[in-house]
Amino acid sequence: MSGIDDVEFKKIFNNWYKPIRNYLYYKTGDAEVAEDITQDTFLKVWEKRDNIKIETVKALLYTIANNLFLNRVERQKVSFRFEQNHQPGNIVESPHYELEMKEFDQKLQNALADLDDKKREVFLMNRIDGFTYREIAENLEITVKAVEKRMEKAIAFLKQKIEYSI
Repeated sequence: MSGIDDVEFKKIFNNWYKPIRNYLYYKTGDAEVAEDITQDTFLKVWEKRDNIKIETVKALLYTIANNLFLNRVERQKVSFRFEQNHQPGNIVESPHYELEMKEFDQKLQNALADLDDKKREVFLMNRIDGFTYREIAENLEITVKAVEKRMEKAIAFLKQKIEYSI
């Protein structure tokens, strides 16, 4: 692959920053979040600039932006579900228990953040959204076997990462 140089990157940035930000704004409804994700998108392009073909940069920008958006949504869902499942209804939990739960939540969030994008996407689609492996495969346009492998590796990684840090 040819890659893109500094001059090409500046052109790409100047031509596509606003459209990508607007795209993300329409998806998020939040200008600050759209701005953050847009900046992260261009940071990823900059980091991968040596392997990018100028002909595919538009599709790449939108793909990266969408994936970063989806990752943010999934993280929010994980946090929301965790909080919903651990609401102290009528039972008064000890401060020690609450501290342990907060620590575990932080370890889980860190472990999820350390997962590579493909494994995290499959894991969250299954565990948070409740998609079957077949539905995930169809959505991501991969085989069910690939979903199984990613899920297996994601679970092993999370178990190792969380148990190691406990």
